[in-house]
Amino acid sequence: MYDSYASSTQMSPVTAVICIVIAIVILIAEWKIYNKAGQPGWAVLIPFYNVWVLYKIVCGRGKAMFRLLIPFYNIYWAIKTDIKLAHAYGKSTGFGIGLIFLSGIFTCILGFDKSQYVGPQDM
Repeated sequence: MYDSYASSTQMSPVTAVICIVIAIVILIAEWKIYNKAGQPGWAVLIPFYNVWVLYKIVCGRGKAMFRLLIPFYNIYWAIKTDIKLAHAYGKSTGFGIGLIFLSGIFTCILGFDKSQYVGPQDM
């Protein structure tokens, strides 16, 4: 009886490979997003520094990332960041909402499409 429950928690090798491939595709898309903004693509690989560079892209200054440390405000700021990222590439607020709810898909769209970085936009 317990064996059937134990086997259900294991991931099949096929599922693991699919998850790894999806993660690599999203990583490449983020790399391209950083490169489009004139930032080093390898920054996506470095924890904390990648957030600093993201905020340089969306706000023009990396120190804006420290707003994420303020409880409750950080939720609002993270949502606003996705919308500002869309605007920084000339996309609409609707695209920013897509980044919030379907981040992997919209990150790939932003990374692999022909959109150009236009810089931080005031909201």
